[in-house]
Amino acid sequence: MRNLSPLSPLILEPLVRMALGEDLGRVGDITSDSVIAPEARARVVIAARENGVIAGLDVAETAFRLVDSSLTVKRLKPEGSDVKAGDEVMEIEGRARSILTAERVALNFVGRMSGVATLTQKMVRAVGNHKARICSTRKTTPGLRSLEKYAVRAGGGVNHRLGLDDAILIKDNHIAIAGGVIPALKRAKENIGHMVKIEIEVDTLEQLREVLTEGADVIMLDNMSFEDMTEAVRLVNGRSVIEASGGVTLERIPKIAATGVDMISSGALTHSAPNFDVGLDFKAAA
Repeated sequence: MRNLSPLSPLILEPLVRMALGEDLGRVGDITSDSVIAPEARARVVIAARENGVIAGLDVAETAFRLVDSSLTVKRLKPEGSDVKAGDEVMEIEGRARSILTAERVALNFVGRMSGVATLTQKMVRAVGNHKARICSTRKTTPGLRSLEKYAVRAGGGVNHRLGLDDAILIKDNHIAIAGGVIPALKRAKENIGHMVKIEIEVDTLEQLREVLTEGADVIMLDNMSFEDMTEAVRLVNGRSVIEASGGVTLERIPKIAATGVDMISSGALTHSAPNFDVGLDFKAAA
């Protein structure tokens, strides 16, 4: 289990309201309103259908409370905890119509975020005893970056920059348009404040040597061979944080980590994580 600081309601509520609005449309949940008596009450649980890491309980609780603030919501597992198939992670009790109306939105968020957290944990474990840390990228679902980045942390990973405004990352097109590695680095240093870090992407050891003459806080090794990554770590010799990126798979992570890099970034954490199977089970009339 990870020690996670919850996301602010100021972040969660607009996203959940959008999802509920999408589901409720113009007149609301006509199925529940037609089939379920207004006075009916129920006790249900959200349960895992597979093994993994649970995430998104804050978001699910927000969905239930926005639909009906009188619902009683009880966490049965902490956010970011390991779960097994069949484990109950949340209990909800109150008006049956309200529970059914919020069900799909709550499960969609938990399934998506738990999928990201579970894949992250697999990648973290693949690092083994090496020092490398697994980090996410900006390859996130539009509008859901804060939730997916949070899910990466729930799985034991760390976050790369959250957007274009919190760090400088000079990539190949920046280098090409700026006229080379050195001009790009010099201009970046001239135009930023002292609190902003600079990362630069390199494809070859020749580019890396250029970077080392000018200096950068972080150096990204993009799609390099294991041999070149090992040599890059030797050349840098602790002067910059080294991040490996490109072609990161569960099978390749142990070899990438063995080169001695500090970070391994993967877009797959957020753009290719499979959905985690969770369901809502009726327990009793309340």
